[in-house]
Amino acid sequence: MTNNQRQSGATLVVSLIMLVVLTLLVVSAIRFGNTNLRVAGNMQVQTEVAAVAQQAIEQVIDADNPVDFTTTIAAQTIQVSTGPVSYDVHIAKPVCNITVPILSTDPSLNPNDVDDRKCIGDAAGDPPIGPDGNPIPNQTTCNQQQWEVQADVLDGRSGARISQHQGVARRTYIPTAC
Repeated sequence: MTNNQRQSGATLVVSLIMLVVLTLLVVSAIRFGNTNLRVAGNMQVQTEVAAVAQQAIEQVIDADNPVDFTTTIAAQTIQVSTGPVSYDVHIAKPVCNITVPILSTDPSLNPNDVDDRKCIGDAAGDPPIGPDGNPIPNQTTCNQQQWEVQADVLDGRSGARISQHQGVARRTYIPTAC
Protein backbone atom coordinates (compact mmCIF):
# COMPACT_ATOMS: atom_id res chain seq x y z
CA MET A 1 0.00 0.00 0.00
CA THR A 2 1.40 3.31 -1.02
CA ASN A 3 -0.09 6.53 0.12
CA ASN A 4 0.97 9.22 -2.30
CA GLN A 5 -0.85 12.26 -1.13
CA ARG A 6 0.22 15.52 -2.47
CA GLN A 7 1.41 18.04 0.13
CA SER A 8 0.26 21.61 -0.36
CA GLY A 9 3.02 23.31 1.77
CA ALA A 10 0.69 25.22 4.09
CA THR A 11 2.89 24.43 7.07
CA LEU A 12 5.91 25.96 5.37
CA VAL A 13 4.02 29.16 4.51
CA VAL A 14 2.63 29.54 8.06
CA SER A 15 6.04 28.93 9.64
CA LEU A 16 7.69 31.53 7.33
CA ILE A 17 5.02 34.10 8.24
CA MET A 18 5.59 33.39 11.94
CA LEU A 19 9.35 33.73 11.46
CA VAL A 20 8.91 37.16 9.79
CA VAL A 21 6.56 38.32 12.59
CA LEU A 22 9.02 37.20 15.29
CA THR A 23 11.91 38.90 13.47
CA LEU A 24 9.94 42.17 13.32
CA LEU A 25 9.16 41.91 17.04
CA VAL A 26 12.82 41.37 17.90
CA VAL A 27 13.97 44.27 15.70
CA SER A 28 11.40 46.64 17.21
CA ALA A 29 12.38 45.55 20.75
CA ILE A 30 16.04 46.26 19.99
CA ARG A 31 15.20 49.69 18.58
CA PHE A 32 12.99 50.47 21.57
CA GLY A 33 15.79 49.38 23.93
CA ASN A 34 18.35 51.53 22.13
CA THR A 35 16.04 54.54 22.29
CA ASN A 36 15.55 54.04 26.03
CA LEU A 37 19.30 53.66 26.48
CA ARG A 38 19.92 56.96 24.69
CA VAL A 39 17.26 58.71 26.77
CA ALA A 40 18.76 57.37 30.01
CA GLY A 41 22.27 58.37 28.88
CA ASN A 42 21.11 61.88 28.01
CA MET A 43 19.38 62.23 31.38
CA GLN A 44 22.56 61.05 33.13
CA VAL A 45 24.70 63.60 31.29
CA GLN A 46 22.17 66.39 31.98
CA THR A 47 22.10 65.49 35.68
CA GLU A 48 25.90 65.43 35.82
CA VAL A 49 26.15 68.83 34.12
CA ALA A 50 23.58 70.26 36.57
CA ALA A 51 25.57 68.88 39.50
CA VAL A 52 28.75 70.42 38.09
CA ALA A 53 27.04 73.81 37.76
CA GLN A 54 25.79 73.61 41.34
CA GLN A 55 29.25 72.59 42.58
CA ALA A 56 30.77 75.63 40.87
CA ILE A 57 28.16 77.92 42.45
CA GLU A 58 28.92 76.40 45.85
CA GLN A 59 32.63 77.10 45.32
CA VAL A 60 31.84 80.74 44.57
CA ILE A 61 29.58 81.23 47.61
CA ASP A 62 31.66 79.08 49.98
CA ALA A 63 31.10 80.25 53.57
CA ASP A 64 34.67 79.38 54.61
CA ASN A 65 36.13 81.48 51.81
CA PRO A 66 33.50 84.15 51.11
CA VAL A 67 33.66 86.20 47.96
CA ASP A 68 32.88 89.89 48.26
CA PHE A 69 30.34 90.19 45.48
CA THR A 70 30.53 93.98 45.62
CA THR A 71 34.10 93.88 44.28
CA THR A 72 33.58 91.13 41.69
CA ILE A 73 33.69 93.00 38.43
CA ALA A 74 34.01 90.26 35.83
CA ALA A 75 32.78 86.81 34.96
CA GLN A 76 35.04 83.88 35.65
CA THR A 77 35.54 80.32 34.49
CA ILE A 78 35.96 77.53 37.02
CA GLN A 79 37.08 74.04 36.10
CA VAL A 80 35.19 71.28 37.93
CA SER A 81 36.22 67.63 37.71
CA THR A 82 33.93 64.66 38.17
CA GLY A 83 36.24 61.70 38.04
CA PRO A 84 37.89 61.44 34.63
CA VAL A 85 35.85 64.27 33.08
CA SER A 86 36.53 67.98 33.61
CA TYR A 87 34.02 70.71 32.79
CA ASP A 88 34.58 74.42 32.28
CA VAL A 89 31.88 76.32 34.15
CA HIS A 90 31.30 79.95 33.23
CA ILE A 91 30.24 81.97 36.27
CA ALA A 92 28.61 85.26 35.28
CA LYS A 93 29.25 88.42 37.25
CA PRO A 94 26.99 88.20 40.34
CA VAL A 95 23.97 90.48 40.16
CA CYS A 96 22.67 92.33 43.22
CA ASN A 97 18.87 92.25 43.35
CA ILE A 98 18.15 94.17 46.54
CA THR A 99 19.88 95.97 49.41
CA VAL A 100 18.23 96.45 52.79
CA PRO A 101 19.98 98.66 55.35
CA ILE A 102 20.57 97.05 58.74
CA LEU A 103 19.59 99.04 61.80
CA SER A 104 21.75 98.95 64.93
CA THR A 105 18.91 97.21 66.82
CA ASP A 106 18.49 94.35 64.33
CA PRO A 107 18.05 91.14 66.38
CA SER A 108 20.13 89.12 63.90
CA LEU A 109 23.28 91.03 64.87
CA ASN A 110 25.63 89.17 67.18
CA PRO A 111 27.50 91.45 69.60
CA ASN A 112 30.25 88.80 69.94
CA ASP A 113 30.97 88.85 66.19
CA VAL A 114 33.70 91.35 65.30
CA ASP A 115 32.11 92.15 61.94
CA ASP A 116 28.62 92.56 63.41
CA ARG A 117 29.94 95.07 65.94
CA LYS A 118 30.50 97.44 63.01
CA CYS A 119 26.71 97.42 62.59
CA ILE A 120 25.72 97.71 66.25
CA GLY A 121 27.28 100.82 67.68
CA ASP A 122 29.86 101.18 70.41
CA ALA A 123 32.97 99.07 71.04
CA ALA A 124 31.11 96.89 73.54
CA GLY A 125 28.61 95.94 70.85
CA ASP A 126 25.70 97.61 72.57
CA PRO A 127 23.31 99.87 70.66
CA PRO A 128 22.89 103.38 72.03
CA ILE A 129 20.14 103.62 74.64
CA GLY A 130 17.60 106.42 74.55
CA PRO A 131 16.21 108.31 77.57
CA ASP A 132 13.26 105.91 77.71
CA GLY A 133 15.63 102.94 78.20
CA ASN A 134 14.99 101.48 74.74
CA PRO A 135 17.74 101.00 72.14
CA ILE A 136 17.90 103.74 69.52
CA PRO A 137 17.68 102.22 66.04
CA ASN A 138 20.39 103.91 63.99
CA GLN A 139 21.00 103.17 60.34
CA THR A 140 24.45 101.66 59.96
CA THR A 141 26.80 101.17 57.02
CA CYS A 142 25.85 97.49 57.01
CA ASN A 143 23.40 96.05 54.49
CA GLN A 144 21.62 92.78 53.93
CA GLN A 145 21.86 92.01 50.22
CA GLN A 146 20.32 89.46 47.88
CA TRP A 147 22.61 88.35 45.04
CA GLU A 148 22.02 86.10 42.06
CA VAL A 149 24.81 83.81 40.90
CA GLN A 150 24.55 82.16 37.48
CA ALA A 151 26.58 79.19 36.25
CA ASP A 152 26.59 78.03 32.61
CA VAL A 153 27.98 74.67 31.51
CA LEU A 154 28.29 73.26 28.00
CA ASP A 155 29.46 69.68 27.57
CA GLY A 156 31.31 69.54 24.26
CA ARG A 157 31.05 65.75 23.96
CA SER A 158 27.30 65.36 24.37
CA GLY A 159 26.06 68.88 23.70
CA ALA A 160 24.35 69.03 27.10
CA ARG A 161 23.89 72.63 28.19
CA ILE A 162 22.55 74.09 31.42
CA SER A 163 22.22 77.51 32.98
CA GLN A 164 21.70 77.37 36.73
CA HIS A 165 20.77 80.32 38.96
CA GLN A 166 21.01 80.56 42.73
CA GLY A 167 20.13 83.33 45.13
CA VAL A 168 22.52 84.24 47.91
CA ALA A 169 21.85 86.40 50.97
CA ARG A 170 24.92 88.24 52.23
CA ARG A 171 25.57 90.82 54.89
CA THR A 172 27.97 93.51 53.76
CA TYR A 173 29.92 95.57 56.25
CA ILE A 174 30.86 98.33 53.88
CA PRO A 175 28.49 101.01 52.63
CA THR A 176 27.54 99.49 49.27
CA ALA A 177 24.19 99.30 47.61
CA CYS A 178 22.87 97.67 44.49
